Amino acid sequence: MGQFIDLTAKDGFGFPAYVAEPSGQPKGAIVVVPEIFGVNSHIRSVADGYAAEGYLAVAPSTFHRAKPGVELGYSDDDMKAGFGLKTAVEALPAPGVLQDIEAAVAYAARGGKVGIVGYCWGGLLTWRAAAKVPGLSAAVPYYGGGMTTPEESALEPKVPVLAHFGDKDHWIPIDTVEAFKKAHPEVEVHVYEANHGFNCDQRGSYDATAAKLAKERTLAFFAKHVG
Repeated sequence: MGQFIDLTAKDGFGFPAYVAEPSGQPKGAIVVVPEIFGVNSHIRSVADGYAAEGYLAVAPSTFHRAKPGVELGYSDDDMKAGFGLKTAVEALPAPGVLQDIEAAVAYAARGGKVGIVGYCWGGLLTWRAAAKVPGLSAAVPYYGGGMTTPEESALEPKVPVLAHFGDKDHWIPIDTVEAFKKAHPEVEVHVYEANHGFNCDQRGSYDATAAKLAKERTLAFFAKHVG
């Protein structure tokens, strides 16, 4: 089990992050970027899972600049609240929440090389971080909402990237995934027979088979570039 600590971004803004420590010496570190539901029990369990694999795991609160203490579930009302908060954070002047992710990466570096993984909106932020946040060695966005749009696809990652998508994801049309693949032949892209949110075992869209395969590929990718 991990605990929350306080981190400070370059602009002096303080925010919480959930930190899960491995049982022994870390073989590297993973920053876990949440969905639009905050650092909730699912994201904490994801961080705990990476700690169990030997990594120092850090999950920053990406909503704190808009609203402190956000921990949502997966109901329709939670979805609406999460979208509203995401909109507020995305409207912040640049670099916005990326400076909080940068602070999480800097803290995580005490565990060695740093990888980053994110889900949904966190997947988009992970893709942006791969291009804009220093100190990373690898990035793994899961169904990053918006990352296949022309504007986001124009970003050039500075570290190796592994991207996971679902072919039944109505938020990320498969034709945009194909366009993204063509634009970024250097990115390892996998598409699963699954819906958006297939990694989250608290959502109706959870797909155990896709989640297991994606996690195996992610761990192998991090072992190569971070561990």
